[in-house]
Amino acid sequence: MSSTQRGYDRHVSDYYITPIRPITEFLEQLMIYEPQVFSDETLFLDPTAGGDAEHPMSYPEALKMYGISDEKIITMDIREDSRAQIKCDYLTHELDFRPDVIFTNPPFLLAAEVIEKALKDVKPGGFVVMLLRLNFFGSKKRKPLFDRHMPKYSFVHSRRISFTADKNTDSIEYQHCVWQSDHFPAFTKLKVI
Repeated sequence: MSSTQRGYDRHVSDYYITPIRPITEFLEQLMIYEPQVFSDETLFLDPTAGGDAEHPMSYPEALKMYGISDEKIITMDIREDSRAQIKCDYLTHELDFRPDVIFTNPPFLLAAEVIEKALKDVKPGGFVVMLLRLNFFGSKKRKPLFDRHMPKYSFVHSRRISFTADKNTDSIEYQHCVWQSDHFPAFTKLKVI
C-alpha cells in the first residue's frame, strides 16, 4: 500500500492519535538546544490538540511529563468530541493572547496554513513546533514558505511513527520541525533522534 493510501479509514478532520513516546523523545532534545522553552513563564498553545473520550491530548500530556502545568497549556480543536478547552477552527480564530510556543501535529493538508498563522500568532522570539512528514520539505508548492520562513531545526525521528492501534507504520518518516519567530536562518540544522 502506498504511503498516501494508508490502508485504514481517515478520521474526521484528518485526526490521528499522535503517540506520546516520539513527542517525549523530541522534548528531551529540545531541552538540550532550547532550554528556555521550559521556563515557568512559558505559555503553550496546541491549536489542533485532538484527544477524545478514549485518548488524551498527546502534546499537552507529553508537556506535563516535563513539568509544564495545565494552566500553562491552552488547547484548541475543531472537533466537538475533542478534549480541547476551546472548540474552534484555529485558521479562522483570532487569538486574544500571544503564546510563547505553538506546538502541534497539524492536519497534513493544512499544515502550511497552520504554520503561517502560528508564526503570526506566537510572541516575538517564540517557537512554532510542528510534527510533519520529512517529505514536507520537498514540494514546489511549499517552497515559498521555506523561502520566507526557514525552520531553525529539524529533529528527524529515526523510527517510523505508528498512528494506528495495531502499531503498524507506513512508509513515511517524520520530523519535529522548529521555527523561531524573527529568526529564519539560511538553512535548517538537522538532528536525527
